[in-house]
Amino acid sequence: MQREDQATLIQEQAILIAVFTLVTLCVIIIMLFIVFQKRKNILILKQKEAEKQFEQEINKTHIEIREETFRNISWELHDNIGQLLTLAKIQLQSQDHKEDVKTTLDKALKEVRILSKAINPEALNKLSLTTAVQQEIERFNRLQYLLATLSINGEERPLNAEVQTVFFRILQEFFSNTIKHAKATALDVCISFKDDQLNIMATDNGVGFDNDHISNLGIGLTNIDKRAQLVGAKAIINSTINEGTQLLITYFYKKELREETQITN
Repeated sequence: MQREDQATLIQEQAILIAVFTLVTLCVIIIMLFIVFQKRKNILILKQKEAEKQFEQEINKTHIEIREETFRNISWELHDNIGQLLTLAKIQLQSQDHKEDVKTTLDKALKEVRILSKAINPEALNKLSLTTAVQQEIERFNRLQYLLATLSINGEERPLNAEVQTVFFRILQEFFSNTIKHAKATALDVCISFKDDQLNIMATDNGVGFDNDHISNLGIGLTNIDKRAQLVGAKAIINSTINEGTQLLITYFYKKELREETQITN
């Protein structure tokens, strides 16, 4: 009888241990699930915040591009088209310059048509990066700001709109510094398309500056690398006093933002 009681007691203890172990495991699993959900929610919030910040930066970049474009247009209206119309007015005062007047007005009309395309806010979105840069280079040469060249190596590879917008804005910043501050007479841009990466190099022969004091040159140049990092690229500015300035952008296609988003999802 005692053996039966002992056996029963052992069974009851085993059942209690099993139940306790099961309950403990359930509690641990629930706690782990709660912790996992909290961490997941935190990551989702961070991702949404990062996406929101990215969209804000892209929108800001679009606005800056338009502002720079309108500034360029105002300069062209004053320095180029304004001078052409003034010349035509002077030529009209003489009966011997009718053909010259026609030529001058034709040139002014051509410049106005070029400007009308630049005013279109959707113009950049419809252009490839190389075409957009080519138009900038042609404008510099047309207005005789300096002697600018563009070389393209490899087969052009399409970029998504965000990446293209950021790269164009970075180049705009560099071009603006070259024309306004560097006192350069030459600007060379090279865009190289490779199997796994894109390299963009812009070089001027201006007065240059001390790399250690780049922060003194304005927010545009100092933010170039931060803007490049936004789309997974690397931007480096090297300059030597009296020897010019060079910008190098390196971008690996596998870092394409939309591809990363798809993989994450």
